[in-house]
Amino acid sequence: MQETKHTFCRICEASCGLVAEMEGGKIIELRPNKDHIGTDGFACMKGLNQHKMYDSPDRLQYPLKRVGDKFERISWAQAISEIGAKTKALRKVSANAISMYVGTAAGFSLLHPIFAEGFMKGIGSHNVYSSSTQDCANRFASATEMYGFPFHQPIVDLDHVKYMLIIGTNPVVSKWTFMQVAHPVKRLKEVRKRGGKIVVVDPRETETAKVADEHQFIRPNTDVFFFLSFLHELFAQNGVDRVRATQHMTGLADIEQLAKQWPADKTATLTGIPAERLQGIVRDYISAGASAIVTGTGLGMGRHGTLAHWLSECINALSGNLDRKGGTLIGEGMFDFAAYAKKNKLFNRIQRSRVGNFRELNGGFPGGILADEILKPGPEQIKALFVTGGNPLMTMPNANRLRKAFNELELLVVTDIYLNETASLAHYVLPATSPLERADLPFVFPLFLGMQSKPYIAATDAIVKTTGEQRDEATIYTDLASASGVSLFATKPLQWIMQLMKLANAPFRIGKQPSLPIVFILDLILRLSKVGRFRDLVDQPQGMQWRGGTTPESYLSKRVVTDDKKVQLAPAMLMEQTARLEKIFADESASYARGEMRLISKRMHSTHNSWTQNIAELTNGEMGQTNYVYMHPDDALAKGLSEKSAADIHSSTNTIRLPVKLLSTLLPGTVAIPHGWGHQNARGLGIASKLGGANVNILAADGADAIESVSGMAHLTGIPVRVEKAAGPIDTGSWSGITEAA
Repeated sequence: MQETKHTFCRICEASCGLVAEMEGGKIIELRPNKDHIGTDGFACMKGLNQHKMYDSPDRLQYPLKRVGDKFERISWAQAISEIGAKTKALRKVSANAISMYVGTAAGFSLLHPIFAEGFMKGIGSHNVYSSSTQDCANRFASATEMYGFPFHQPIVDLDHVKYMLIIGTNPVVSKWTFMQVAHPVKRLKEVRKRGGKIVVVDPRETETAKVADEHQFIRPNTDVFFFLSFLHELFAQNGVDRVRATQHMTGLADIEQLAKQWPADKTATLTGIPAERLQGIVRDYISAGASAIVTGTGLGMGRHGTLAHWLSECINALSGNLDRKGGTLIGEGMFDFAAYAKKNKLFNRIQRSRVGNFRELNGGFPGGILADEILKPGPEQIKALFVTGGNPLMTMPNANRLRKAFNELELLVVTDIYLNETASLAHYVLPATSPLERADLPFVFPLFLGMQSKPYIAATDAIVKTTGEQRDEATIYTDLASASGVSLFATKPLQWIMQLMKLANAPFRIGKQPSLPIVFILDLILRLSKVGRFRDLVDQPQGMQWRGGTTPESYLSKRVVTDDKKVQLAPAMLMEQTARLEKIFADESASYARGEMRLISKRMHSTHNSWTQNIAELTNGEMGQTNYVYMHPDDALAKGLSEKSAADIHSSTNTIRLPVKLLSTLLPGTVAIPHGWGHQNARGLGIASKLGGANVNILAADGADAIESVSGMAHLTGIPVRVEKAAGPIDTGSWSGITEAA
């Protein structure tokens, strides 16, 4: 018997509304919810095929323990007990010997990151690492310094913007960064239809550029100098709202002095953007009167991503477009999260890493030093690692070295839905529920921070039952805390309450495993926040409009949480970095003069990070069998390469071998490679492990000297590389298709 259920997607910020056609308790089809008020009846091909990922015969069904080179099925009781005993023993030596890596998947579930953080707080360890230092920590660093709160991330007012400059992001394929926008093509076309102008600045004429009015090539790794000259022209063309800046901001004079040093004719030779072209862009930005610069992960993963993002925020603020209708707005969630965080000193810890002396940012340290923290002997050397919702051996820089480090751990515990690359090395693997197997609210950004282009609130029940002994992460970390002799958030009453709630829920548990009453907890969150009741929201599958979202003129002088209640245009930590700009400019110029090529990332419609390569329907064509190195035809010809011929791509760290794809919309001197490939060493990915492809992130360097000093970001795009004819055939059976660099 068929039935229809409603839910929403949880693989990216868009959170698209979905309709599930069910038969025999299983999903036979997912389609967009045409009536959803927030997501425009849209969903991408990845979201519409996700149930096939969760229904895969490769799904983890039971806890596993590695015995020798094999995995054996064990009970939850044994897994929790043994992990807890080992954790307790290591904690007696040093709490900081225990660490955690939190991946992107954790961020799209409301309770998962909260309980993972609670477990680590109970352990008393500050050694937490996350995927943010691979893609977005530059934004957290800039916001912390400018706005006093890492999650104050201004988003474009899509309904009213008149001029939008998009740089370092490709929302048509990857959706927006830190902003809930469904159907990006439709929304971009709406901007143009009402007379707005969209300009894309990118080393590739992206899918977004094809929807825009104009595209301007820029050399990779030079965004910071583009923005410096943009600032120079903003002052020169009288585009600065000095009254607004003086009233609501500090540091105007410092930024003006900095900008004077970088006229457009100075930076043009490096960026590749003629001075008159940049001057015209600034002129249009000023004259539009309601403008916004939009950046994303492509900008952040470059070598100077924090400086570049900070300068883009300064431009929006100084031009008067911050907190202005049609400009960039800072949203509001269920309550004033920033004020609450400041009062309770959240995100305000001042711990420093053992390796590199990096500051703790947004509750975590740079992933690029994790291998060093494991391999370097001494007090507080990491001996145990919990990996939750992530696959660092695919996403972190220099994964070969990280793989070596993981093999040195005394305890590696992975919570996931698959036996992926990282889980294949684990001592214990704990099977988690899929998003469709648990009740949920939209993740933290729209719910707590109002980062939505169309404000709404939604809720979903679990729409399918677990097929094995999978558990939700909230329950897993509650049990691990008890077994480790600690309490969630180091608060004994909270731990007692969670355990009592689990016992009370036992008669109503889903499947065979006792779990926390997730619906009750979510309902409590909604009631305490005076949003409504969970059940009422579930009964409105189209979503419910609510008070959250963005409102012009609601931030400046009202919700800024810096000590002086003003936006800090020239924070000391960032201004100190500007002393390096002349050397950076000289180094980048010399590199390009030597003819070094630059590697950038390339998003694909059919793949999402490293998750979806195990879905047969998304890997059944030529483009789904491997990733490629994309080259401009002129570059390929100069290297003696042609379509599908094999090429070796060398960085200072490693070499990978891939087939070539010609791409005329790529800036000459630039190559592009999609990330998330190279699953040959995963024991439990029956489809992905048989595909070709290489893990492009092994070309990136790790270690304290290789990562960005303010945010801890890894350098994953704009990497100098050398490309040549392959020295041999492509070996799809090797670890990510690599050969070690000489």
